[in-house]
Amino acid sequence: MTRYVVYDVFTDAPFGGNQLAVILDATALHQAQLQKIAREFNFSETTFVYPPDNPAHTAKVRIFTPTMEVPFAGHPTIGTAIALRDQGATGNMVLELGVGPIPCRVTGQMASFTVSAPLQRFGTPDPALVVKALGLPRTAIRTQTHPPVQAGVGLDFVLVELVDKAALAAIQTNIAAFREGMKRYPSGLDFAVFAYVRDGERIDARMFAPLDNIPEDPATGSASAALAALLTEELGRDLSLKIHQGEAMGRPSHIQAQTTKGDAIAVTISGNAVRTMEGRLIL
Repeated sequence: MTRYVVYDVFTDAPFGGNQLAVILDATALHQAQLQKIAREFNFSETTFVYPPDNPAHTAKVRIFTPTMEVPFAGHPTIGTAIALRDQGATGNMVLELGVGPIPCRVTGQMASFTVSAPLQRFGTPDPALVVKALGLPRTAIRTQTHPPVQAGVGLDFVLVELVDKAALAAIQTNIAAFREGMKRYPSGLDFAVFAYVRDGERIDARMFAPLDNIPEDPATGSASAALAALLTEELGRDLSLKIHQGEAMGRPSHIQAQTTKGDAIAVTISGNAVRTMEGRLIL
């Protein structure tokens, strides 16, 4: 039997934030079982923990959505770091992810990680297709800072700014348009859209990846990191963003994103996590 724990991430209270299953020692599992286990939990991500390749690091971590393995994601990194601390890991950590080693810090129930990978821009999806996917009129998109852009710092998203919170609340996803977007703009995720409204350094956001069995995500740290890097580039200054997500789902989430400009933009993502369940896989 293989032990697992479940955390709610980017929240300080149970039943908020984004659920994460952490398989604390995946060494006894077969490769063919990993995707099936992630699909069985059916959370937006499940992590599988292994001994590190580099003994100076804390652990190797593989991340699976219900449909695929991904090299990097935010709430799994935060939640896994806190889970490992709760299992006895001490000091600062380095987690080996698909994008390489990621340094993490845990203080109390809050964890943070820093990514310094350069922001990659993969394209500028047709705004008409983006609003069709979101079920909104063309006037709902705000383009003064940037047009819709497909970008990421390890995992890419279509980042689109909307005019106000009413537009954000009015989103009704159109699956046919998401399928068209997947064909026209292939990426790691299948036309995942991170829509947001900005008021100074407050961000209200929603993320949709229905083709990856994530109809809506209550907290998306990797998309928040991508957005923070994008806005830092576009605005030309360091930022300290407070990102609110999941409210429309009844799972409010709070993500902090701090950026520092340099040769590459460093993005630090921070948030809380609380353990809600634990058990054993009987396989």
